[in-house]
Amino acid sequence: MSETFEGYERQYCEISATLSKKCTSASLLDGEQKKQKISEVKAGIDEAEALIRKMDMEARSLPPNVKAVLLAKLREYKSDLNNLKSEVKRIASTNLNQAARDELLEAGMTDVSAVSADQRGRLLMSTERLNKSSDRVRDSRRTMLETEELGVSLLQDLHQQRQSLLNAHGNLHGVDENISKSKKIMTNISRRMSRNKYIIGFMVAILVIAIILILYFKLK
Repeated sequence: MSETFEGYERQYCEISATLSKKCTSASLLDGEQKKQKISEVKAGIDEAEALIRKMDMEARSLPPNVKAVLLAKLREYKSDLNNLKSEVKRIASTNLNQAARDELLEAGMTDVSAVSADQRGRLLMSTERLNKSSDRVRDSRRTMLETEELGVSLLQDLHQQRQSLLNAHGNLHGVDENISKSKKIMTNISRRMSRNKYIIGFMVAILVIAIILILYFKLK
């Protein structure tokens, strides 16, 4: 996996977690404090979008098998960011009444039991979203490790097959040389047999002529 992509991914996860906390905090505020918190969240969303663009460019520069996994992760991050945007819009269009604000401020905004049912629901949703994001990151990293292990195994198998092919090619080359040598030897043997045949035929002819001459002179 690309170290550059991992760096961007860590930054995005940290920003996403921070933005979720700020969204929850902003939903408990009102007036100028709420506007300031929403502005901080929007600035963080811009930064998160920039990181997603960088991760997208980095993922598309990697091999196809790795790129496919990273782009799938990016789709999840984009969905997570869109949910944050929707949450910010909803918070920006909602104002807490002054009485609820005073009650929350007096409680120091630390007593969850004093928060309305709707606010508790949003807090639980934000926490659940963070947990799901963490699970997706872990699952994606596990998938990447499995993909890397598979890629290494395939490369090793290909290397072994290449070595086997090279060895087989070398053996075939040696066999061709041996066949060529054998053909030369057989050719030489054939030539010698032909030459010996002629010599033997010549000697037989001479013997036949000699026998005929001997018989001729004896009978004469």
